[in-house]
Amino acid sequence: MSTPGAGRFITFEGIDGSGKSTQARRLAAHLRGLGHDVVLTREPGGSPGAEEIRALVLQGDPDRWSPETEILLFTAARRDHMERTILPALAAGKWVVCDRFADSTRMYQGLSRGDLLDLVNQLHALMIGREPDLTVLIDMDPDEGLTRAKSRRTAEERFEDFGIELQRKMRAGFLSLAEASPGRFHVIDGAGTEDTVAARVADTVAAFDGATA
Repeated sequence: MSTPGAGRFITFEGIDGSGKSTQARRLAAHLRGLGHDVVLTREPGGSPGAEEIRALVLQGDPDRWSPETEILLFTAARRDHMERTILPALAAGKWVVCDRFADSTRMYQGLSRGDLLDLVNQLHALMIGREPDLTVLIDMDPDEGLTRAKSRRTAEERFEDFGIELQRKMRAGFLSLAEASPGRFHVIDGAGTEDTVAARVADTVAAFDGATA
């Protein structure tokens, strides 16, 4: 159980185009408005070294890396992110809101592109050793999410280029993770306006904070 004034570690997960990045920003702004000291960060990335790895894994051809190599790259980025950004912020009593974390690696590399979940979890236990206090899963129809994601037209579309089947597998996988860890995961319906979804997220976080204070 968390103590009053302690930092909280909240992550957002979801398929590409689910709106989780927008909702992570909205939540960070909402929490700041309540007087919390908030660090908004992302994965892969969130520290200088991890941002360099981000360019390696999110750009280029879909088959640029094998799933095994991606697991190592993402774990390396996450370790640096934890050391340099997340853990110092939590130790200082700040709230950390992170766009993606280890659950994305469990999905993209561990399940959706192979049968490597055990490897992901072994590396996570060895090199990371920390789960979020709360994970907000923004649930979205895969067809709608992929359309949204592709409309952004950025250089970071390597995973979107795997197509709709990957997104469908990922949605099912995320929902399975949420079912297996109901104490950590909270599933939010991503349908509706940005404001509507933000209100759902804010209500969920308020209930979480009240339960852990």
